[in-house]
Amino acid sequence: MHSNWVNSLCCLVAAVTLTGVSAAAPSPSLPSGSWDAAIVVNGVTVPFRFELFESGGTASGAFFNGDDRERSTSGTFSGNTVSLQFDQYASALQAKWADGQLTGSYGRARQVPYAFSARPHAAQATTTEKAPPIAGQWEISVQSPKGEGAWWFFVRQSGPEVSASILRVDGDTGLLAGAYRDGKFTLSHFSGARPLLLEVTPNADRTLSLLLNGKSKYTAVRSEQARTKNQPSPADPSRWTSVKDPSVPLHFSGVDLNGKTVTESDPRFKGKVVLVNIMGSWCPNCHDEAPFLVELYRQYHRRGLEIVSLSFEDAEQLQNPARLRAFIKEYGVDYSVLLAGEPSEIATKLPQAVNLNTWPATFFVGRDGLVRGAHAGFAGKATGAAHQQLKAELRATVEKLLAEKS
Repeated sequence: MHSNWVNSLCCLVAAVTLTGVSAAAPSPSLPSGSWDAAIVVNGVTVPFRFELFESGGTASGAFFNGDDRERSTSGTFSGNTVSLQFDQYASALQAKWADGQLTGSYGRARQVPYAFSARPHAAQATTTEKAPPIAGQWEISVQSPKGEGAWWFFVRQSGPEVSASILRVDGDTGLLAGAYRDGKFTLSHFSGARPLLLEVTPNADRTLSLLLNGKSKYTAVRSEQARTKNQPSPADPSRWTSVKDPSVPLHFSGVDLNGKTVTESDPRFKGKVVLVNIMGSWCPNCHDEAPFLVELYRQYHRRGLEIVSLSFEDAEQLQNPARLRAFIKEYGVDYSVLLAGEPSEIATKLPQAVNLNTWPATFFVGRDGLVRGAHAGFAGKATGAAHQQLKAELRATVEKLLAEKS
C-alpha cells in the first residue's frame, strides 16, 4: 500500500505544468530513489509512484503496476534535464530538475503529451480517520460501448489503505492504490499507460459511489445486491467472442519481423494445438498477458503447443515495428509474432470472427485446425484471485486440447 505517496502530492498538484520552470541554477546531481509523481490528463491530476536513478549522466526510471516495474529502456541526465525512453510503449519522459522538483512531459511521439511533475518521496502522517470496510468483490452497473452491462470491482483493504482494480471484458485498469481521507477513498494508477483517478465514497445503503477521472459517475453494489436488483452480470469472457462456423478452420495471415508471410497452413502449426492471440504493442492489457503466454509456451511447446500473436499496429509501427520489437524483448517472447494490419482492419483480416472487439483476445485451435473456444481480454495481476483463476482455466484448456489425438 502506498498512501504516503498519494497524500504527499497535495502541494505538488499546483506545480504540474509544461511551462514555468524556475530559472534557478540546476542541482549538481539528481536524487535517486522513490519519487511522488503526477501527470495531468484532460485537466485531472493523477498521482502515482515513480522510481528514478541517476549516476554519471545515465538515468533510469520505472513506473509501477502494483509491485511490477515498467522500466525505462534508456535515459540520460544532462545539465538539469532528465530524458527517459520507454521503447516498449514508444514513449518518452523529459523533465527539468529545478527548485527541488522535476517538471516536464510524458507521452508518445505525434500525440499531445501529459504534463508531468515529481518530487523526491516524502513520508506523510497516516490519517487518523476510521475507514469503513469496503474490501471484497463488487459489481458496477454500466452501459458500455461494447455492450457490457456490468464490470467487476475488486478491493483489498488494510485499515485506511486500499488497493483495487476494475475488470472490464478487455481486461483490468491496473492496480489502483490510495487511502481514506475526508470521507472517501482516493485511488490512482499510472504505469506508463492507463491513467486513472478513482474516488470511492461509501453510502449508507451499503453501495459505493464511484467517480472516475473527476467526470464519470457509477454505483458499485455487492454481487448479492446486484442479483436481488436483477442487474446484469459482468460479461463472461469465455463466451464473448466466437467464430461463425466452428467446422471451418480458422484462417489468418501476417508478416513476421523478417518480412516473411505466415499463414495457418505453415508446417509449424500442422497437428498442433495453436493459440491464435490478437494483440497490439500499444495495448496495456496485452502487456499484462504476454508473461503468461510466454510461460504457457515454455511449459507446453514440447508437448505440441504453438502460439501465434497477430499484432495490429498503427501505420507508422507497421513500417518500422520498433515498439513491437521492444515488446518482444521486454517479455522474452519466443513464440511467433506477426504483423497483421492496423487495429481498424481487424474485422476484415479475421472475417470468421464474431464479436471480436477486445484487446487482447485468444482463439483456441485444436490439432484438427478447428476453433474449440475463445477468450476475450485478460485479467492481470491487479485482479488478484480472478487473475489466478483465469490462468488456471486457460492452462486447463490447453492441457485438454493437447491430450486429444491429432
